[in-house]
Amino acid sequence: MQSMNKILVVDDQALGILVLEDLCKELGYHTIKARNGFEAVALARTEDPDCILMDVMMPEMDGFEATEVLKKDESTAHIPIIIVTALESRDSRLNGIASGADDFLTKPIDSEELVLRLKNNLRNKEYHDFLKHHNQLLEEQIAERTKQLRKGYIDTVQRLVLASEFKDEETGGHINRISHYTREIAESCNLGSDFSESIYYASPMHDIGKVAIPDAIQLKPGALSSKEWQVMKAHTTVGAEILAGSDSPYLQMAMDIANYHHERWDGQGYPNCLKGEESPLTARIMNICDQYDALRSIRPYKPAFDHEKSCDIIMNGDGRTTPEHFDPMVLESFWNCRGRFAEIYAELKSLEHSA
Repeated sequence: MQSMNKILVVDDQALGILVLEDLCKELGYHTIKARNGFEAVALARTEDPDCILMDVMMPEMDGFEATEVLKKDESTAHIPIIIVTALESRDSRLNGIASGADDFLTKPIDSEELVLRLKNNLRNKEYHDFLKHHNQLLEEQIAERTKQLRKGYIDTVQRLVLASEFKDEETGGHINRISHYTREIAESCNLGSDFSESIYYASPMHDIGKVAIPDAIQLKPGALSSKEWQVMKAHTTVGAEILAGSDSPYLQMAMDIANYHHERWDGQGYPNCLKGEESPLTARIMNICDQYDALRSIRPYKPAFDHEKSCDIIMNGDGRTTPEHFDPMVLESFWNCRGRFAEIYAELKSLEHSA
């Protein structure tokens, strides 16, 4: 006994349906029936039969037309269609082939021929279904593997960032806030969800090069000497060297951010005095976010400023910082989402104090 494959029998004549139904049931197949091409198309889409026995001569939509419609529909194109016809002319067979039919069965029906043609076409359908299922499993496995790799990348990022927190607790808070700031700017610039997510995870590594800066310089309570400042500025290139050579999209983006986040739009930054779009967009976003958080934080040379004063300095300048330092598009986006910056700073500062 064959497994209960589902056969759609299509014929406008009740006797024609009855003959095919009886033969299919004797072979152990389950049958459903349609009286015209329109019904056949509708049932094929809802019932997903394993094979279709399609009569040709039908009113409204004939078998050739119905076959063509089904073969052009991605959801039904995989279903084998056997054209059942009393027509034996060359033109009728060419029409069947042109419409996409998989096989032909000539009336009057020969039961042995029906068995063979159904078996062959059902075997093809079974193979197609196996490949489809196998591909789905592969896609699921790839998706799961990609998810694991992504988690591994993010874990790597977080562990690299932890290194800087051992030297300075304030650095840890700064890193956490930076992630949220950069994502806000990316979303405000309509850079897409992938970019926004990537910069969220990549931006915390912007100062990873500071692990190579001596504590005596990095944690010095007073102003740095000219020589010390040259050492401090090297954290950009050192960070890029630490992050270079990875296939991870997060680490690749982080390398650019680390290397160029102190470049300025007017070309007055470091380490390479790049101007305008010569530095990556990721670094230009990081530059304004880093500046905002630095203004909100205590530094050896300044107290912590409130949100309003920090925004005023970024937008209008104070002699040390000027609007010309920033990409105009990024500066505009900062202004548009400055309220979120204030909320992020307040929320995360509150969590730091309660921890």
